[in-house]
Amino acid sequence: MSSAIVMHGLTKDYGSGHGLFNLDLEVAESEVFGFLGPNGAGKTTTIRLLMGVIHASAGSATIFGLDCDRESVAVKRDVGYLPGELPQFGGMRGSEVVTYLGGMRGGIDTARVKELSARLELDLGRRFREYSRGNKQKLGLVLAFMHRPRLLILDEPTGGLDPLNQQTFHHLVGEVKASGTTVFLSSHVLSEVEETCSRVGIIRDGRLVSDMTMDKVHELRFHEVVIEFGGDVPEAAVRAATGVEDVAVDGLRLTCTVHGGFDPLLAAISAHTVVDMVSREPSLETLFLSYYKQ
Repeated sequence: MSSAIVMHGLTKDYGSGHGLFNLDLEVAESEVFGFLGPNGAGKTTTIRLLMGVIHASAGSATIFGLDCDRESVAVKRDVGYLPGELPQFGGMRGSEVVTYLGGMRGGIDTARVKELSARLELDLGRRFREYSRGNKQKLGLVLAFMHRPRLLILDEPTGGLDPLNQQTFHHLVGEVKASGTTVFLSSHVLSEVEETCSRVGIIRDGRLVSDMTMDKVHELRFHEVVIEFGGDVPEAAVRAATGVEDVAVDGLRLTCTVHGGFDPLLAAISAHTVVDMVSREPSLETLFLSYYKQ
């Protein structure tokens, strides 16, 4: 399968150890690739290099064989881009922003714009400055998706969206993937990546530390569990349960982390009275830290 994005030794050195360093990465056509990392890891820098917004210190990046730096205008014809922060369109109405940017692309697919804004519940009749953060993000998504691009590059695409609109976004990604579109999205939200991506790259301090399939990511996952017992706490049984670590007991409360399935833990506590049980998925940051330690 041919590659939509190819990066070789891509570097942007801002000094003092900040920036992006020696990034080697390929994204195949029709693939949905998640670019993961904590804030400040280098995700936005990578995307700005791909879009030709900034210039690399070293290395190269191509999109559909076009050089991202020298041929950035041609690159933009094939790409739907959602930046981390939208430009300020001030008093322009949503519909005027769509018309203005659509005109630069050579025209708008009015039916597509209408469909996208309806699905995202966006009122294009309102002025940009009146939009909430969520509505600005919805407008950004309409602008990225409206011309049915071959490649979507999306920087933190669900920031500011409510859960319902996040689901709509996941459906949109599924639909464009089915039609052969490639998607490159950055995120620090694991559940978002799980919903949409087939492969992820993990970046930390400007360097790619891992490139893995979602199956591998699932193996990394763990849950932080707090159990309140009505009587005896089966500490020994819980400690012996497969996949259970970091067990601590405080009175009638037991805390632990569970890797993999919950069946071994549930079997260990099944003969005891459980008053309350809470399971929390750790933040992506915590997951990364545990992964980096390994």
